[in-house]
Amino acid sequence: MEKYIPDLYQKSIYAINYDKLLERGIKCLLFDLDNTLVAINVKRPTKRLKDLFNDIKEMGFTVILFSNSPKFRLKPFKEELEVDCCALANKPNIKKFKMILEEYHFNESEVAIIGDQIMTDILGGNRVGITTILVNPVSKKDGIFTKINRMRERKIMHKLREKELFAKGKYYDE
Repeated sequence: MEKYIPDLYQKSIYAINYDKLLERGIKCLLFDLDNTLVAINVKRPTKRLKDLFNDIKEMGFTVILFSNSPKFRLKPFKEELEVDCCALANKPNIKKFKMILEEYHFNESEVAIIGDQIMTDILGGNRVGITTILVNPVSKKDGIFTKINRMRERKIMHKLREKELFAKGKYYDE
């Protein structure tokens, strides 16, 4: 069950203490797109998101959009946020995670993934050994595959709560 537990859990990407991540040695942030940064029907980044990304890039982080979505979905975000991206990441498969580590010359302790799904973002990140950060979805609207994952996720969350390992709504960053 530990493979489903995030290292950090915050309400949103805006509640994360990025200074603490730097202190932990994190140099690269992999961000999921849909329902982590924006709702699935949003086509362009908001001003608030642009400001956040500018701030974290100024802090020295390498920022990469890391999504199971296709390239055309990520393209406007990649261009307007001025970041790299990895489309069709096939999370929780670890192949693309390892590709990023190799291509950007980071070791596992220097990378964190930030996402809204335990079954893709957190499981994939934990499988490869990077820091995992769970945030609440920005919208209740999900794609069909995510809806299936959310059903599985609810069962896992119930078991984690029963074992007092993790509870939704109990945020932590240490």
